[in-house]
Amino acid sequence: MPQKNRYYGLIGKKIDYSFSKSYFKEKFEKENLNHCFYNNYDLVSINDFLKTIEENEISGLNVTIPYKESIINYLHDLDPSAKTIGAVNTIKIENKKFLKGYNTDYLGFIKSLKDNNFFHKKALVLGTGGASKAIIYALKSLNTKTTVVSRKRKKNCIIYQDLNKEIILKNTLIINCTPLGTFPKIEEYPKIPYEFITKKHLCYDLIYNPNKTKFLEKSEIRGASIINGLQMLENQANESWKIWNS
Repeated sequence: MPQKNRYYGLIGKKIDYSFSKSYFKEKFEKENLNHCFYNNYDLVSINDFLKTIEENEISGLNVTIPYKESIINYLHDLDPSAKTIGAVNTIKIENKKFLKGYNTDYLGFIKSLKDNNFFHKKALVLGTGGASKAIIYALKSLNTKTTVVSRKRKKNCIIYQDLNKEIILKNTLIINCTPLGTFPKIEEYPKIPYEFITKKHLCYDLIYNPNKTKFLEKSEIRGASIINGLQMLENQANESWKIWNS
């Protein structure tokens, strides 16, 4: 008896470039999961979310910017880690009615660090959005102290203008959680004092397109090790798949 078709997808805004659709399409082909399909649901507003759920037969969703935080208001339950982080990137849908939110970003990030001999004790997190919340949570679980850098002065953050030689040298892990440098705006990059980056630094960009952002280029020139967001994305996608099928 043929298996019932199962549908998954990604919600976000302007997501034609998305990694997820091609990743899962390839996964389904490779593993002969001919009954599984993955679609992009490009939402102009988060207010369109419930309509999307009602009109489509969906078993699971990934969530990307700018909806990782606002999606929480539409869910019936949250996994404890997603609740603590305050951002969701994976939704499991049961009986088209019960929606539970998870965060697999932090798991994907941790695995990518461990795969690269992680040893850093202090980190700078650039950006304050949903992605940075998952990164801060992950670093806390690794006993790495974080300093968050924001464009505007706010509680528990420093601003870019505060960055100096002492801060850069102290924080040997620097993670770009902003969208600066994402295709097609590949000339953009976070304004940090790159001249103080050394070969002891690991500079990590959550962006995966382009493969090497200006942030990574400028860091590599100073001798830093670099990682882009692809490993993390693949890891979090695999974690999402486990959740949908648990």
